Amino acid sequence: MTLVCVPLVARTVEEMVADAAAAAAAGSDLVEIRLDFIQGFRPREHLPQLLRGCPLPVLVTYRPTWEGGQYEGDETTRFDTLRLAMELGVDYVDIELKVADKFMSFISGNKPEKCKLIVSSHNYEYTPSCEELANLVARIQAVGADIVKVATAAKDIVDVSRMFQVMVHCQVPMIGLVMSERGLMSRVLAPKFGGYLTFGILNSAKTSAPGQPTVEELLDVYNIRCIGPDTKVLGLIANPVKQSKSPILHNKCLQYVGYNAVYLPLLGDNLASFLETYSSPDFSGFSCSLPFKVDAVQCCNEHDPVAKSIGAINTIVRRPDGKLVGYNTDYIGAISAIEDGIGGSKDAVISPLAGRLIVVVGAGGAGKAIAYGAKEKGARVVVANRTYEKAVSLANAIGGQALRLADLETFRPEDGMILANATSLGMQPNIDGTPIPKKALSFYDVVFDAVYAPKVTRLLREAEECGVKVVSGVEMFIRQAMGQFEHFTGGIEAPESLMREIAAKYT
Repeated sequence: MTLVCVPLVARTVEEMVADAAAAAAAGSDLVEIRLDFIQGFRPREHLPQLLRGCPLPVLVTYRPTWEGGQYEGDETTRFDTLRLAMELGVDYVDIELKVADKFMSFISGNKPEKCKLIVSSHNYEYTPSCEELANLVARIQAVGADIVKVATAAKDIVDVSRMFQVMVHCQVPMIGLVMSERGLMSRVLAPKFGGYLTFGILNSAKTSAPGQPTVEELLDVYNIRCIGPDTKVLGLIANPVKQSKSPILHNKCLQYVGYNAVYLPLLGDNLASFLETYSSPDFSGFSCSLPFKVDAVQCCNEHDPVAKSIGAINTIVRRPDGKLVGYNTDYIGAISAIEDGIGGSKDAVISPLAGRLIVVVGAGGAGKAIAYGAKEKGARVVVANRTYEKAVSLANAIGGQALRLADLETFRPEDGMILANATSLGMQPNIDGTPIPKKALSFYDVVFDAVYAPKVTRLLREAEECGVKVVSGVEMFIRQAMGQFEHFTGGIEAPESLMREIAAKYT
C-alpha cells in the first residue's frame, strides 16, 4: 500500500507538534519533519521534543539549499543531526544522492535496523529521459538506499509518463514524483504504479514542493486508498483546470456506484500529444474543456453523429481496442437547462426555444454545442464572438447570423430574446469579466451562463438586477456530467441526486 505522508514545514517545534497531530487526525500514515524549516533549530534539544510529540511514524529531512531546502550550515553538523535522528528511533531518514556516499562513511555504514534510508535526487528544472531516469535510479540503489526517491519537474503533463515507466520497473521501493500542477497525476496515481509513498499537505500554506495536493484531497476526493494497478484513469484535460469541480463530482459518484476509477484534473498543453502518450487502455476516458473541444474532433477515431455535426467534443472514451470515440454532452446539458429556464410544459412536443431568437456568445466548443442544439430545437440563432471570422463561420454552419462582440451593446432587433454566454468570461479567477454591458441585458427575457465557478457570475448578477430571468451554468454542468458519467462507466446510470447535492455544496 502506498503511504500518505504529510510534510511538516512549520517554523517552530510547537507548531510542528501541533501539525503532526493534525496530520494524524486527517488520516496520514506518517509525517516528514523538515528540520531545515525550523528557526533557531537546536538538534539535541528539539529533536527529542519533536519525536515525543509525534503520534505517527517519522521521516526526517534536513534539506540543504543546494537541493532546494533551507539549511545553510556545514555538512558535518547536518550529518550529525541525521545520525542523532536515527539513534532516537526515527523510521526514515532522507539523504541526498550527491552526498550519500559521504553520509554512509560518516555513520560508518551503521544504521539502526528499524530506520530506512531514503536516498533522494531532485531536479527542479525538467524530467529527464527514461534512460536517464533509469540510470539515476541505479546510481541511487548502488549507494545502499533502502528506498529510492526521484523528484523532477514537469514542463508538460506528458513528462509524468516517463516517471511511471521507471517506477513500474524499479526493483526496490521507489518514490517517484513530478512537481508542479502538470505533475499532479504522479502524486495521485502513485499506488497504481507502485510508489512507496506520496505527499499530501495540511493546507495550501504548508507546502514543501510545487504541485502537492492536500491530504484531504488525496483521501476524500481521489480516494487514494482504493487506487491500485487495475484502477481506470479518467480526467478533465483543460487549460486552465484547477478551478473545475468535475474531479469532486465524478470521484464522489464513482465511489458511490463502486466503479474502480479515479478522475483527475489534467493541465494539458497539447491534446493530441497527451492522448498519444497515455495510450494504455487503463486511461479510459476524458472530459475536454477549454481550449481542446474543437481539437478533440481531429484526435478521435470515431465520432457520435451529433458531436460530428457540432464540430466539438467534450467527452472521449477509449475502447478496449484502443480506438478513441468522441461525444458531446454539452448541447444536451445546456439546451435542456435553457428550456427549463424559459418555462412551459415539459411534456410539450414543441420546444420552448422554437421560434425564439437566441444570441450565443462564443464560437468555441461550448458555443458550437449551444448553437447547434438551439437550431435543432427550432430557434433562430445569432452568434457573437470577439473574433468576428469565427462567429461568421459558426453562423454559416447553422444558418444563423454573426455579430461582433461589441455589437451586443446595441443589438435589439426584437423583444424576448435569449442570451447564452459560452465563453470563459467571468470564470474564476477573473470574476469581473462579462461579455455584455449591463444596460444591454434588459433586451433579454432569459440569460444563461455556461460558467459555473462562481455559481453567480457577474453576468447573472447584473441580469437579475435588471429583472431578467437567469439560468446558472451549474445546471449545464450537472446535466453534461451525467452524460459523461454514463459514457465513462459503460452505461451505469449517473446518480443525479448525489450530483446535485455535490454541486450545491462545492459550486
